[in-house]
Amino acid sequence: MKQAEDFKCESGRLESLLSSVDESDFDRKTAFRGWSANEILRHLHVWNLAAYFALTDEAAITELLKEATPFVTALRLPVFESAYLEGLSGKVLFRRWAEFYRKLADAYAAADPSQRVMWAGPGMSARSSITARQMETWAHGQAIYDELGLERQNTDDIQNIVILGVNTYGWTFANRGRAAPEPRPRGVLTAPSGALWEFGDDQDKERIEGDAVDFCQVVTQVRNVKDTALAITGPNATAWMEAAQCFAGPPVDPPGPGIRRMRTVCIE
Repeated sequence: MKQAEDFKCESGRLESLLSSVDESDFDRKTAFRGWSANEILRHLHVWNLAAYFALTDEAAITELLKEATPFVTALRLPVFESAYLEGLSGKVLFRRWAEFYRKLADAYAAADPSQRVMWAGPGMSARSSITARQMETWAHGQAIYDELGLERQNTDDIQNIVILGVNTYGWTFANRGRAAPEPRPRGVLTAPSGALWEFGDDQDKERIEGDAVDFCQVVTQVRNVKDTALAITGPNATAWMEAAQCFAGPPVDPPGPGIRRMRTVCIE
């Protein structure tokens, strides 16, 4: 399953980024809700564990979701995740996460892509599950890149995130108690390689055009759409990009304009 390899590669890039930081850097707050690198890694590790259980141990994933649900609905996941991992932090947490993401990727690489797995909210296919893990790693990793003042080098692996973003068009509205407006927008996006990725019916009234990275940043709520160079045409496309949410859980508003951005590092 190519998506499992793409998840492993994305996790590997984050591992390379964090392998040289100091112990104290894991406590640095990011622009994502003030989460530190420790909180981000705990979040990624706990839900990597959950994805593994979803594939291999129905009783374990059922118990984990039962424990986590009150914290999800209250948007207090870091509290649950810290307790679940017994406060694991720093380099020890980093090594635990790094060891396990490989195990998770290998398990999904050997799985039937169409196998149904349990999750918070609707169940999904194994392919969608590991794609969601890539999306989460990419999105939460961006907060660390931003805090360190580093530009990330994206690859065409993000096509999986584009597809996930497109496939959750209806979810974005349903999660907010609204019917998804039709027609769905046409998308014409430029991949990191320069290739063109297109989705939706060919039309001019509802369109999203621009950089695929910008699109991924919007659907994962890494950036406000106003902080990107995406060209948005039509009320349906506008409404989608203003509220896009490709991840599970209660509706979450995207960051306000200018809130999520790369930190300027002063060089003396």
